[in-house]
Amino acid sequence: MRLRGGEGGRTVTARSQTAEEYLEAIFKLQRSQAPLSVRRLADELGVSPQAASEMVARLRAAGLVREAGDGSGVSLSEQGEAEGAALVRRHRLSERFLSDYLNLPWDAVHEAACKLAHVLSSAFEARLAAQLGHPETCPHGHAIPDERGVLHEVPTRPLSELGAGERAVVHCVTEEDPELLRYLAALGLVPGTEVSVEAVAPFRGPLLVSVGGTQYALGREVAAKVRVRA
Repeated sequence: MRLRGGEGGRTVTARSQTAEEYLEAIFKLQRSQAPLSVRRLADELGVSPQAASEMVARLRAAGLVREAGDGSGVSLSEQGEAEGAALVRRHRLSERFLSDYLNLPWDAVHEAACKLAHVLSSAFEARLAAQLGHPETCPHGHAIPDERGVLHEVPTRPLSELGAGERAVVHCVTEEDPELLRYLAALGLVPGTEVSVEAVAPFRGPLLVSVGGTQYALGREVAAKVRVRA
């Protein structure tokens, strides 16, 4: 089924919400792992490897996913990439709307945006982007694909890799777990905030970081989920 809508008469293919969730997840995950293993995809979506394999097979039959020649994983086809980018764009625009206009805290916008993004039309998406001033990132700091589906990303590295005496600016948080986001917000570790590493404990111990003049001991596991830029 094809629906016509959006600017320039863009054609959009109607998919089930489950299929859209898979396309969105593959689009995001293959940035760090390509080809993407089905097990990693299953873990991300909280489903069994068998369920993930079955959905991937359907997406492959629809021409949206292709399998690596050595069977090591999957990646999106050109059409799948375009649809995945559009879904991520709608999701992150929805998060920005919920945060900026409805004042939802950043730990609550992800789940709400999941519901909103799947019902947005292309025309509404275009109006929403214009109303928001065409934002470049979501509240968690992730890049929003532009209207052509291009993702403009900047070089970053995990906060856990900084050494004592180094300074950086928080760019994004890699996970959208509400508990993690609330914890980071309480420390002031949000996108755009400057952070400096005062000391690094040996044997992969915690980092002593300074945020806004206050020092905190931050575990390596948490620090690895905060990406920073120069």
